[in-house]
Parts: sequence; C-alpha cells; structure tokens
Amino acid sequence: MEYLKILFFMTGALMYGQNTFTKATVKSVNVYYNVAEIYQTIKTDVPEGISEIVVNNISNELMEESIQLSPSSNASIISVQYTTDYGKEYNQSNDAVMKIQDSIKEIEDIVDKLDITKSTYLKTIELLDKNKATYEISTTEGIKLDVPGLIKLIDYYNTKRIELNDKIFLIDRQKEQYVLTLDKLIKKRKLNPEEQNKKSTGKLIIQLLSSKAETVSVGIKYLTSNASWYPMYDLEIKETNKPINLVYKAVVAQKTGIEWDNVKLTFSSGNPDLYNQAPVLKAWILKYVDSEYLKSLQRAFKDQVMKLNTIQSIIGETNLKNEEYNINTSINENQLNISFDADIPYTIASNGKPYNIRLAENSMPATYKYYAVPKLDSEVYLMAEVSQYSNYYFLRGEANITINGDYVGKTIIDPNQISDVLHLSIGKDKRVNVKREKVKELTSTKLFSSYNESVFTYDISVRNNKNTEIAVQLKDQYPLSSSNDITIDLLETDHANDNKELGVLTWILNLKPNETKKVRVSYKIKYHKDKVLNL
Repeated sequence: MEYLKILFFMTGALMYGQNTFTKATVKSVNVYYNVAEIYQTIKTDVPEGISEIVVNNISNELMEESIQLSPSSNASIISVQYTTDYGKEYNQSNDAVMKIQDSIKEIEDIVDKLDITKSTYLKTIELLDKNKATYEISTTEGIKLDVPGLIKLIDYYNTKRIELNDKIFLIDRQKEQYVLTLDKLIKKRKLNPEEQNKKSTGKLIIQLLSSKAETVSVGIKYLTSNASWYPMYDLEIKETNKPINLVYKAVVAQKTGIEWDNVKLTFSSGNPDLYNQAPVLKAWILKYVDSEYLKSLQRAFKDQVMKLNTIQSIIGETNLKNEEYNINTSINENQLNISFDADIPYTIASNGKPYNIRLAENSMPATYKYYAVPKLDSEVYLMAEVSQYSNYYFLRGEANITINGDYVGKTIIDPNQISDVLHLSIGKDKRVNVKREKVKELTSTKLFSSYNESVFTYDISVRNNKNTEIAVQLKDQYPLSSSNDITIDLLETDHANDNKELGVLTWILNLKPNETKKVRVSYKIKYHKDKVLNL
C-alpha cells in the first residue's frame, strides 16, 4: 500500500506546473555559402496565462541575434533563450522540473529495492530446492525413511514455494507499474535518448502568454554556421557543332546536430550579413612610416598568401565521396543574390559529409575553337565561347567536362568578368599537334663596338589529325623594351595580328583534315654590349 501511495504521488508530478516540452520539426532550409537559415515549427497545447515551452531538436550552434518567432494564434511571445545545456542552466531554478527529477529518483530507488527483494526470494527458493534434493538423496542411499517427517517437509516446501512465487509475481506487477510511470516522467523531461535526437543539444526556452487554453503553432527561424554549399557544374559535349549540355549541381554538407529530413531546400549565393552598415569615407591623412616596419608587413602578407595557397591546394586535392541526387529546381534572381529552389523535399544527414545534388539542366549554345601557345605549352586546347552568359545564372565554381561520355578534366567557370563572352577551357585535344622550333641558320648574335645584335627566328607548325575541319587560334610573342638602349625590330610575322602593347602575335589557322600549316616569327634585338638581357 505504501508503494501505491508513492506511485500516485509520482503520477501527480506529471501534471504539475505549466512547462511544456516539445520537438521542433525542420520544414525548410535556405543554405548560403557558409551559413544556413533554418525554418522549423512546433505545435503544442498551452494553458491560460504564462507558460514555458522547452523546444528540443534545435541546431547545436546558432546566431542568437537571428532568432525569429512567429506564433500562429493570439498568443504573445514574452521571451526566448537559447541553450545547449538545459539540465545545468535551468533545472535548479524550475520547481516543476525539480519535482519531476525528484520523482524519477524516488521511483528508480523503489525499483532497485524491488529487484533486491525479488533476488532474495529467488535465493530462498534455490535453497529450498537444494534441501529437498539432499533429503531425497539420503533416502535412496538406505537411510531409514521418516514418513511423518517427509510429509511435513513436503507440506512446508510446497507452502513456502507457493508463498515466495506469489510474492515474486506481485513484485513483477509492481515493477511494471513503476517502470511505466518512470517512462512517462522521462518523456516529460525529454531525457530518453530514443525520444530525443542524440546529436542535437540545442534548445529554445520560450515564454509565452495566452489568453486561454489552446493549441499553439510557432514558426522558428534562425541562422547557423554549421552548414554550407558550393556550386559545381557538368559540361557534357557530344559534338563541337552542337550546344553544351549544362548541368547545375550543389555540393552541400551540414553538421547542425539535427537531421534535415524531407525538407524544402534553397541554395543561395553569398552570405546573409547581420551588419548592413554602408561605408562612409573619412579624412585620409598621409604620414611617414618606418621603411623596415613596412617591409615586415609586406613579408607577413607574403607568408599569409603562401599559406592560403597551400590550404587551397590541399582542399582542391581532397577526394569527395558524394551522394548524387536528381531534383527539379527553380532559379530565382533578386537584386542581391541568385537562389536555386529545389521543387521536391530532400534529406541531408547531420554528418558533415558532402551530398552532390543535381539541380537542373540547360542547353547552352557555344562557339568552339582550338587554342595553342606553343612557347608555354606544347598542347592544343579546345575552347568554348559562350555569349550572353548572364542568362545562365552562373556562380563561380568548378566544372567537370565530358566529351562523348568520356571524362576529360575540370575547368573553372568564373562569371565575374568584364567581357561579354565567357571563355571556357574544355581540354587538350591529342589529335591536334603543335610544334615550335628555332631556325638555327636564321638565329645569330653579332658583336659590335658598342652594342650586340641578336636575331631569333622560330617556325611554328600545326597539324590537324582529325577527320573534320577546325580553326586554331595560335599565339606567340616577342619581347618589349624597358630601356632606350634596347631596341626590338620585328622581321617576320606571317601576317599575324600584332598587339604592340603586349608584344603578342595571333594567327587564325583554318585546317582541313590531315592538313599541316606553318608560320614563322623573327625579331632582332639590339642592346648594350656590357649588359646581359633576360632572354
């Protein structure tokens, strides 16, 4: 009976106070480059007056200043606090939670005592069985049988065993009731790991004022830095006289502690800025600085750049084991950024692993040409030029290139250009060859009394081993003078287009299948005889 009184008291603790524990559900996520805006909802019953709602399944990290709450009813939000350690920060100051916690401890103690009592009864039954077995053995070994004693022993054994089994049965029934109550209390506190997302430690403590007892829905929106994405593309080429099949992709990862389960995803360029203060110019005062101090700053800056390049190199070589998914996407552009809205729900686990999402496809007309700079590289590159590329909503990112289904490499799509044409390097074509050779008999150096005169002559040949006609843009260069006592004269260019500011020569060569063409460039340099040039 005492156990039942305690059980009724513990059950009453479930009804104590006006605290409500609930779990937030993720509805949509807007992922920026290094930040995500998560939208979640809760729906719970609240009494009349002020109540406190403890919301689980909130990101492990969030920007508290970005929290926005939108109740659906006439209820008013009084305050909101974020915590990742609710037990330590709030349990000691909350009477309702303390009562529940005390009840859990008392029930756990009672269950332990019941287990001890049951174990004692089981040991007693075991002892009775051993004594009975000992008596039976002694009678079978010729010891005189005491019939009245045997009858008393059997009666005692049966009576005692039934009594102990009845007690064990009652203990099991009591324990079932206590365990059931204990589970309800634990669920009230949301401490059961099966009922709570193990990865999420974030909670929102919402104080809410309601004019009546009702069911309240609250929308929750906030920013977290534990998610990111970057754009990637596939350039699928079948023929150089057909448009490129452009595939938009998003590589997204998150470790917010909450699962994005079947949620609407949006991928946005840039990052939201919590401090949108426009810059203001102030007076620019010139003053002298120590030259050694300035040099130390320059060295420090150079070291930082080298470290950054090393980090980028390491990141670039990382192999991503992506999961790839195909979804339909809407592309939106406003005054500040570009966003890609996934038209179907999507699931991203909170494990930090990259998920490769296929967003959309587009047919992109392009003009193809071959490009070669044999002074720097003996390979011939296939280039694609895309006009009006702003129509394709490009963001800067890597592109994987396939030609007729074969992977040929990567290129960078960078839409941040002044040019009206986007230039894409598709890859090297082994079926087009280029060779740059010095013509020895036309290359010489002559020594005069006050100056030296050097002549350089090169032949550049290009061969088309393909079965289609191609156009090759060929480039070479000649040096430019940095001093009045250095003069350069072009002797031969084979009708190249001459960019005199850069010293770059350009030829456009139309080659039929299996055709070879050759151009020649020759220049003369006159310079002071006692000086050495960086030839």
